[in-house]
Amino acid sequence: MYIKRTMEPTIRRASNSFPVIMVTGPRQIGKTTLLQRCAEPNRHYVTLDDLNQRSLAKSDPELFFKRNPPPILIDEVQYAPELFSSIKIICDREHKNGLFWLTGSQKFHLMQNISESLAGRVAILDLLGLSQSEIFDYAQDSKPLLPTLEWLTQARKNAKKDFGLMEVYKRIWTGSFPQIVLQPETDRDLFYASYVQTYIQRDVREITNITNETGFYNFLRAVAARTGQLLNYADLARDADINHRTVKDWLNILETSGIIYLLRPYHTNVVNRLIKTPKLYFLDTGLCSYLTRWQSIESLEAGAMSGHILETYVFTEILKSYWHNGKEAYFNFYRDKDDREIDLIIDQNNTLYPIEVKKTANPADNAPSNFKYLAGLKQNIGHGMVICLTEKDIPLSRDVDAMPVGYL
Repeated sequence: MYIKRTMEPTIRRASNSFPVIMVTGPRQIGKTTLLQRCAEPNRHYVTLDDLNQRSLAKSDPELFFKRNPPPILIDEVQYAPELFSSIKIICDREHKNGLFWLTGSQKFHLMQNISESLAGRVAILDLLGLSQSEIFDYAQDSKPLLPTLEWLTQARKNAKKDFGLMEVYKRIWTGSFPQIVLQPETDRDLFYASYVQTYIQRDVREITNITNETGFYNFLRAVAARTGQLLNYADLARDADINHRTVKDWLNILETSGIIYLLRPYHTNVVNRLIKTPKLYFLDTGLCSYLTRWQSIESLEAGAMSGHILETYVFTEILKSYWHNGKEAYFNFYRDKDDREIDLIIDQNNTLYPIEVKKTANPADNAPSNFKYLAGLKQNIGHGMVICLTEKDIPLSRDVDAMPVGYL
């Protein structure tokens, strides 16, 4: 079974405009399946998980491409960075677009090799797990979320009906990895246990010099417990029993590997009361729920992380709506030294669009009360949105609407 991905037309557009496209993202979120679905019949496929192909690619890139000429799809290209110089030579010689389609799960080292060898020749696309719109089969109509009446009107047509409280938390608890979504009989806990083990024992050791696997696992769990919250380096260092520098290094690994996202605060010299600490989000709520040991949908919904995990889910769905359409996500949040916060600000066309996430089915008129503090930033302020558990969208004021999670 295949679920249509929002990124399909983006891949075709990028391939028509660049000689190389690179799809990055965590393991097992469907990069290869997506590209194979989009590939023409004459495009060769090679995976560098194959040790014979990997050995040839590393030892003799020229011979590798004689045996596997473009157009070609190379899977897990990070295993043979020696290929990048040859790819550059072929691109400059052929002057054609769509020659190379690449995937990589270890963005940590990939980006350095790409920036050095393929600058100006490659379109880089970030893929995450299945989005809500993909799972509910309206990916073809999925557009980057912007709290405008035009976007809201389209979302209302696509909306998932009967997407109540426990259905939302079922999606959160299950997560977005295709294997779990497409094969409900999959043992969720076994899948995530294997995923974490593979990630720690294979990927992390290959891209870094981490030898303290137990310490890294404890750190991963401590990070998961803080999703949707301000990042506190000292707390993480204490809970994982590591030093401050190691916290920063390991967070960088998680961020560049597509496991977490650090949302930076909006900052301007005009207002010096804004904080500069980022917020941390896990990019798959199922993995996050597993690591924090919520063993059922009901316990997750009723537990201490309930609000933060809902905010995480909403944030990742909005992020997917941009990345899967090949768009840059200009996201920030607002928080000042009086602890007044706005969960998300989308910066588009020199306009700031404020978004708040609430775990309520009946948002009060004052739910977006902090939106007014954006006026001090001396920017154009767009329509706002409160994303919550209401059954349908309702206006809270002339400038703000409440919207169901089911519209994402």
